Amino acid sequence: MSAGHAGARAQQGDTATEDLVGIGFGPANLALTIAIEEHNARSGPGGALRTAFVERQPEFGWHQGMLLSGATMQVSFLKDLATMRDPGSRFTFLRYLHEQGRLADFINQKSFFPTRIEFHDYFRWCAAMLADRVRYGREAYAVRAVAGQEGADTLDVLTRPAGAGLGAPADSPDASGEETLRTRNVVLGTGLRPRLPEGVTAGPHIWHNRDLLFRAAAVTDRPHRRFAVVGAGQSAAETADYLYREFPDAEVCAVFSRYGYSPADDSPFANRIFDPDAVDAFYDAPDEVKQTLLGYHANTNYSVVDGELIEQLYRAVYQEKVAGTERLRILNTTSLVGVEDLPDGVRVAVRSLTTGERYALDCDAVVMATGYRPTDPREVLGPLAEECLTDGRGRLRIGRDHRVATTSRVRAGIYVQGAAAEHTHGITASLLSTLAVRSGEICDSLLLGEAERQVLTARSVPAPAGADGVAVRTA
Repeated sequence: MSAGHAGARAQQGDTATEDLVGIGFGPANLALTIAIEEHNARSGPGGALRTAFVERQPEFGWHQGMLLSGATMQVSFLKDLATMRDPGSRFTFLRYLHEQGRLADFINQKSFFPTRIEFHDYFRWCAAMLADRVRYGREAYAVRAVAGQEGADTLDVLTRPAGAGLGAPADSPDASGEETLRTRNVVLGTGLRPRLPEGVTAGPHIWHNRDLLFRAAAVTDRPHRRFAVVGAGQSAAETADYLYREFPDAEVCAVFSRYGYSPADDSPFANRIFDPDAVDAFYDAPDEVKQTLLGYHANTNYSVVDGELIEQLYRAVYQEKVAGTERLRILNTTSLVGVEDLPDGVRVAVRSLTTGERYALDCDAVVMATGYRPTDPREVLGPLAEECLTDGRGRLRIGRDHRVATTSRVRAGIYVQGAAAEHTHGITASLLSTLAVRSGEICDSLLLGEAERQVLTARSVPAPAGADGVAVRTA
């Protein structure tokens, strides 16, 4: 039996109680699983945390539709799933390279930035060692307080086979394959959802860049010999470059409202915004300062492009001018007006922002590289969301340890990972940069909560009341 499940835990009825159930198993919850695994290995069965994770994908996968050949990471390999928390971990990228027999070869590249394909393989290597912690191919559709508790110490996470509830209400269980996981804590790491322009719906000829590789591979009949790419960020530039290279007989139109692609600020001082210490400074800052910092340093991550890729695309455009062709068309200062499905493709209507001219592009496909939006953790919490405290702008109040503040009616821990915590923890909330350190912080918080629970159980001490007479739990 693995260390994470070795410790015998209390039973409630016929349901074993986990110490943590994780919803979603992307890099964030994978890093957390690693931190808990390493704690369990140090502490032995008596102090091990019992965990289970639920992931709707059939196996581990991270942005697989954008694993483009030659595309590199924008963060150093040292910001992997473990190194910044414990450089001696067996889950580091360097350990992965050593076991794959490529350590010397990687060093000889003289680069801090592996390809995205290789880093994805590293993630899968880590996930494979922890496969028994994850229920793949399942989705969590509801989280509920266990009935009969005066203060909800434990929660039930209701799960079913992925896709089983399509067309049914979010809190309506499917009759087949339902499973309930009881837990003292839940961590929500449900990632991001593709964002499409208003009025645009994905279809056979209208893709979000998330699906680029899968969709492009299926394109055979191309009567228009043209693709359009909407967006000005890294994914948009990579998509335009990919289509330009992979379809040498096709015209590629890059549509964006800026004058040109903007370079990412990856200078050393600006990069300090991604340091773990920067999270402390951001968290403690007044809200107006938080908003200012996010505005100042948005160009480290949002709607910006790697400088080398910008130069590569510019060279391609220039060389075509020399040759008297124009297959890569940069339609700058141009906005998307609408899209219309055609029997054999899609018509993309655009408008020049400088002249007001409108015209249409008949394309085989249009790729919307228009970003993502965060998943609201409250969607899966249902009625429990009413027990989560919010700030004056309706945003979740999240502790430094990534635990959501709740009323005393919920004493179980609810943790969030990802963009939902950007307003409290800064720009790294949805990025890889601090995953290793963050996972250690959440693990420490779980251990502290377990120790407090044991003390409170022994002493039967009620939770302290807040100023309004309602007790508040934040850690």
